[in-house]
Amino acid sequence: MANVLEVSKRVIRSLPCPGRTSPRTSKRSPRPVVTRFSARAVPDVAVAPAAYAGGMLGCRKSPLVAGLSVLAGYAALLRPRMLRWGATDEERAGCYPGADIVRGGRRTATMAVTIEAPPLRVWPWLVQMGFDRAGWYSWDHLDRGGIPSEERIHAEWQNIAIGDRLASAPDAGVWFEVAALEPLQFLALRASLELAPRMRPFDPRGLRPRFYSDSTWCFLLTELPGARTRLVVSGYASSRPRPLTAIADFVFWEPAHWIMQTRQFANLKRRSESSERSPTDRERDSGVGATPVDTAPIEARR
Repeated sequence: MANVLEVSKRVIRSLPCPGRTSPRTSKRSPRPVVTRFSARAVPDVAVAPAAYAGGMLGCRKSPLVAGLSVLAGYAALLRPRMLRWGATDEERAGCYPGADIVRGGRRTATMAVTIEAPPLRVWPWLVQMGFDRAGWYSWDHLDRGGIPSEERIHAEWQNIAIGDRLASAPDAGVWFEVAALEPLQFLALRASLELAPRMRPFDPRGLRPRFYSDSTWCFLLTELPGARTRLVVSGYASSRPRPLTAIADFVFWEPAHWIMQTRQFANLKRRSESSERSPTDRERDSGVGATPVDTAPIEARR
């Protein structure tokens, strides 16, 4: 019995005990046990919060990166095409009438379309534009409160002169002024607006407000062989403060103008090509009541 107890004591002493090193392994550290659950699979406690925070930061950055990518693509690919929609290199870079109307004005977008009708059938549609007249032939829900633009030529709206105001709002509180006029060839409409503290027209012949926009919307008609018309729309603009108005132009006004102008082109083309001959055409052919058209350039009034 004593021998059994002695052997048991020796066996118990030989077993590994927490906090005590076995004599056989005291000279070298034990070999680490490698399992499939490595440190890479389970991050250290000190590393995990940093990795989690980095992931959250990446998620927050992704909408910003996406937005910047969209703006970069728009600026590099879409915007250059919008600013010269349908226009040739010569039409875009060449001289365009009305440069002296807006003081310090910069050339704006240049867009163009070819209409299968002579200027005599295009011009009457242009001179009768206006919110309270024939409309603008564009997206009526956006620029005329849903009132459809006219589908026929009105003789009572054909006589316009420099200084006339074409209302652009229901209350006629905002308008385009006829700034230059060359019958059958050139029409310049000018909008001079004070931007703050509230939007309202101002007289461009006097001092400019602190915050303003002064621009022209011009229509140049050139007769082409085969009784066709080349219609080139462009203009000039000046504004202040320029850093803010430049951002507004880039983000909103340039795309908005492209949307509205291309729609107007389509509707003008359809109306001019499919409409009956204008009263001016009939008067000239019949020789009754015809009024000679003075095609001499008319100086633009500032």
